[in-house]
Amino acid sequence: MIDSLYIGATGMQAQQLHVDAIANNLANVNTTGFKKNRISFEDAFYQAAGSVWGTTNQAPDAVILGMGTLVSANAKSFTQGDPKATENPLDVAIRGNGFFEVVLSDGSSAYTRSGSFKVNADGLLGTAQGYELKQQIQVPTDMTDIVIDTQGKVSVKTSTSSDWSEVGQLELAAFANPEALQPLGEGLYLASDKAGLPLVGRPGEDGLGSLAQGYLESSNVKLAEEMVNLVLAQRAYELNAKIIQASDEMLSISNNLRR
Repeated sequence: MIDSLYIGATGMQAQQLHVDAIANNLANVNTTGFKKNRISFEDAFYQAAGSVWGTTNQAPDAVILGMGTLVSANAKSFTQGDPKATENPLDVAIRGNGFFEVVLSDGSSAYTRSGSFKVNADGLLGTAQGYELKQQIQVPTDMTDIVIDTQGKVSVKTSTSSDWSEVGQLELAAFANPEALQPLGEGLYLASDKAGLPLVGRPGEDGLGSLAQGYLESSNVKLAEEMVNLVLAQRAYELNAKIIQASDEMLSISNNLRR
């Protein structure tokens, strides 16, 4: 009977983590390029709790009881978010598979789905947080217009020329197992051994998605789905609490048998 107390506790702890993941999803429902977390559960260890004799003279079979549940994964879901028109020429959405590669302050690479770009003080194209793109695209200071086509070619017009001139080429990186990428915050992800080596190429080639200028990818969090998951997690938490309460009452009855 003592085991049921611990089993109920594992259920409550697992559902608390589930609610935490749902809360994070809902908090980022309007975050550009955000990918929702998806909690997975697995049954915990098993132990032999006793034995039962069969109808023959065979040795007794052990009674195997489970010891509760565990959270097996808290992975990102990289389903496509809805495109949102912004009319900003430096906003770029990825339609399909792939990530923009940016350079962190220590020189290492990180990956993002958020294409809200800005031109930094050095004239380089980068993210709104200040991380430069891996391609090091230099934008002229006298730029008057910019076009980023579906395959990532960046062309500009300047105040001194009415002709379009190509200044760079955007590339995308894809992973065999993107769910294994390590989230860093600010919409960034770090590569990992489980994610595999990045496949880098031009948008629209080798299974990579195309680009859409003037759009941003919205969060892929669905409010109705998260609210249903919240109700289910809350009810599961209550049921596990009931298990602990019932076990406590049964222990109380056992303690009072001699009265």
